[in-house]
Amino acid sequence: MSTYPQILTPVGHVEPVPRRIRAMLAGRFVVDTTKARYVWEIANYPAYYLPAADIDPAVLAGLHVKHGGGELAGYVRIRWTALDAWFEEDEQVFVHPRDPYTRVDALRSTRRVRVELDGVVLAESSSAVLVFETGLPTRHYLNRTDLNYDHLAPSGTVTECPYKGTTSAYWNAVINGTEHRDIAWAYDFPTRQLLPIAGLVAFYDEKVDTFLDGQLLERPVTKFS
Repeated sequence: MSTYPQILTPVGHVEPVPRRIRAMLAGRFVVDTTKARYVWEIANYPAYYLPAADIDPAVLAGLHVKHGGGELAGYVRIRWTALDAWFEEDEQVFVHPRDPYTRVDALRSTRRVRVELDGVVLAESSSAVLVFETGLPTRHYLNRTDLNYDHLAPSGTVTECPYKGTTSAYWNAVINGTEHRDIAWAYDFPTRQLLPIAGLVAFYDEKVDTFLDGQLLERPVTKFS
């Protein structure tokens, strides 16, 4: 199995956010700042530290926040889920701030992709969109018409990604009476940068056998994404 190591920004690194950051609660903006800071408390997952002066005082008083020290004096970190929605400029951001050192590209490809599980073909396509994301394995997004629905059933799972948005569908696979849960997903309304994957379906290469131009790819070892 191939391992995809993350490209790490050092824990403790701080830098300015060059974007306007806003957040909503109960239908109104309660955060509005152009002076936010990225702080990497965990590698690859920066947090927003916000000037306390740019947060609605009434809301700030009712939140449990983490206060910054040193160069972050006067800044606070608000738990992401404590507010209803976050925005960079006028585009909504999901789950956590996007890492400025992560790049995500969606490229059309005529390389033939075949997805199997226990010898059963679940999908096959020569018109895939390949998604290349820093530190993660390539994802192969296929047309819905290229799937074998004899072995796939809808799942009610919904997940969010800061780079792609909110999933619109998940599928389980049933092979020889064994259910393999949440093995594929789709984004019908992805973020603007990932519009080429709209309506397409990707499989977890960690869970299936993926062939690219007839060559079996190693199953990656990584956090699912």
